[in-house]
Amino acid sequence: MRNHVWRTGARWLVLGLVLAVGSAQAGQKQVGGVNMPDSLTLQGRTIALAHMQLHKRLFFKVYVWSLYLEEQPRSATEAIASNSVKRLHFRFLRNISRDQLVGSLRAGLQKNPDLRQGPMADQLQVMLASLKDVQKGEDLVITYMPGAGLEIAGGASGGAFIPGKNFADALFSVWLEANPIFPR
Repeated sequence: MRNHVWRTGARWLVLGLVLAVGSAQAGQKQVGGVNMPDSLTLQGRTIALAHMQLHKRLFFKVYVWSLYLEEQPRSATEAIASNSVKRLHFRFLRNISRDQLVGSLRAGLQKNPDLRQGPMADQLQVMLASLKDVQKGEDLVITYMPGAGLEIAGGASGGAFIPGKNFADALFSVWLEANPIFPR
């Protein structure tokens, strides 16, 4: 009888722990050991986690990136054209030098010809100049706010702001083309 009571109590304890851990994880998604919330509120606007992915270089885990969108588009073109809140959030899983970070971003973003010359090339330089050496666990957060512009923040950046939508559209265009998440 005593053994039965002990087992029943142990079962309830295990069930309680499972429920507690499950509710602590509710509202989050995990990829590559990184937890990100399912949604965020920025200036009274809610953005939802649309995609999350681990990026590796050879066999090294480099970062996990997340895309948050205020609207749920059907295509990359719709996502870019939408004048709604968009956020790219990078969580670094290893130390990265400023030179490595700048070189990698420059190489990727300059696939868009608009970012190679003219005013947007200058805006790209503003963004790249804000970047710093990154320590494992730090973030780079790139957020477009309608009617304002693109904010670059997080531990990987000294902070920068690029007004308007054109540069943000070019950046998100390159990213979503290189990392397709919508059906083609």
